[in-house]
Amino acid sequence: MTGLPVLTIRTLADENASKLSLRWLGGEAGDQRTLGNDYLAPSDRVGHLNLIHPSRIQVFGQREMLYFSRFDVNRRQHHLDDLVTGGVPAIVIADALVPPADLIQFCDDHEVPLLSTPVQAAEVIDILRLYVGRALAPTVTMHGVFIDVLGLGVLIAGESGLGKSELALELVSRGHGLVADDAVDFSHVAPGIIDGHCPPLLQNILEVRGLGLLDVRTIFGESSVRRKMRLRLIVQLVRALSEEAQRERLPLQDTTQEVLGLPIRKVVLPVAAGRNLAVLVEAAVRNTILQLRGIDTLADFMERQQQAIQKNAL
Repeated sequence: MTGLPVLTIRTLADENASKLSLRWLGGEAGDQRTLGNDYLAPSDRVGHLNLIHPSRIQVFGQREMLYFSRFDVNRRQHHLDDLVTGGVPAIVIADALVPPADLIQFCDDHEVPLLSTPVQAAEVIDILRLYVGRALAPTVTMHGVFIDVLGLGVLIAGESGLGKSELALELVSRGHGLVADDAVDFSHVAPGIIDGHCPPLLQNILEVRGLGLLDVRTIFGESSVRRKMRLRLIVQLVRALSEEAQRERLPLQDTTQEVLGLPIRKVVLPVAAGRNLAVLVEAAVRNTILQLRGIDTLADFMERQQQAIQKNAL
């Protein structure tokens, strides 16, 4: 299940009111205007006054206010009309500046949210870009258990009944941290980065067959849970006799799975009696860490094997 959230100016103003000391100067009737959810970069959604990019939140700092105020009323009206035509979502006056009366009146007449903050323009832009980038990040909800193993975010996936939650419980008992069980919300928050976190309803909860619901945080302590982690590895549990389990023993290429358009490393672990899956997951994570550092054990072995073949051929 994927989705692109919608962000209204009212929500943006309310959630940043304390951080930026935001207050409404005009255009409050347009508080339900929304920011585009069309994969624009955060820098394209918030920025200094720019008539070439009217569809982003326009921030007036001292230089922008000086530029705007030097025009006569008719020229200012023309520029504001261009912003409205381009779909401006809101205007933010930074540095505790006092906007011209005609700007306030225009925003009221055209229902363009006009906000004020004492914070400097550059800082306002940094804060809002980070907030908007996260709020409008593409998202997907995936089935599985998301856990922090040795500092790596690992999604344990597989069909129901294979023991994903039992494996997570063993990993938590070995000192690793639970992020989410059953349903995991992933967000593409930045280029090359996918963060995973737990839906509020399932926070700290792990369901284990025979035991029911366990509050991991209460049982194992604060260090047993994580608020969020970056997804770096998918561990796919499969039945030992399944077709996927019968694939080549030493795959010559890394297996990946696409999540929100990004390839994520993936390992497949057959589930069978007597296999210590917790140890195997830890080993998979350690091997992934080596690969991220540029160390490829299989490639090193193949090179060693080739050298041995050449030596014996002489």
